[in-house]
Amino acid sequence: MGILIQGIVLGFSIAAPVGPIGILCIQRTLSKGRRSGFVSGLGAASADAVYGAIAGFGVTALSSLLLDYRTGIRVGGGLLLLALGVQSFRAEPAETAASAADVRGLAGDYGSTFLLTVTNPLTVLAFVGIFAGLGVGASGDTTDAAVLVGGVFLGSALWWFVLSLGVSFFRSRFTRPVMRRVNQLAGAVVVGFGLLALWGVF
Repeated sequence: MGILIQGIVLGFSIAAPVGPIGILCIQRTLSKGRRSGFVSGLGAASADAVYGAIAGFGVTALSSLLLDYRTGIRVGGGLLLLALGVQSFRAEPAETAASAADVRGLAGDYGSTFLLTVTNPLTVLAFVGIFAGLGVGASGDTTDAAVLVGGVFLGSALWWFVLSLGVSFFRSRFTRPVMRRVNQLAGAVVVGFGLLALWGVF
């Protein structure tokens, strides 16, 4: 239980800083509703769990492969940020919140943030350091690693739920022109993150 709580706190802390994923989740919550924002966050939480699992279970070959190709992967992430930023900038506010029937749109929201988060393979190194500091996996027992990774996912998902829920309370107060400005501002910020990512690579 202690390891699970550590994982939840860790996942919450990793997800909380507002970066491009946070901007996208806020924009999508305001534009399409709470469900869209939360599902977008789950994409990021899933990617964090994948990298946590790679670090926790000691899949060194896969870790090395990701780090060997980190430049190409980061370029892909930067280009994806640019594409998502332009899409957000040009997006028209939805008339109603995304419904449960809008499976295709929600799948796209999930997939885009998953890909965006997973294009930062250096996250593996962060998890390796954290897990080593906590002594997870040192004994070769994968149970602790599995519990910690599950906690990371739950903590990250908890943050995205809190964020999307909080932002959704303000959705009804925004007029359509204001929503359009929010989309444009969010798009410009995400494009800026993409440019910074590409600048850092080259």
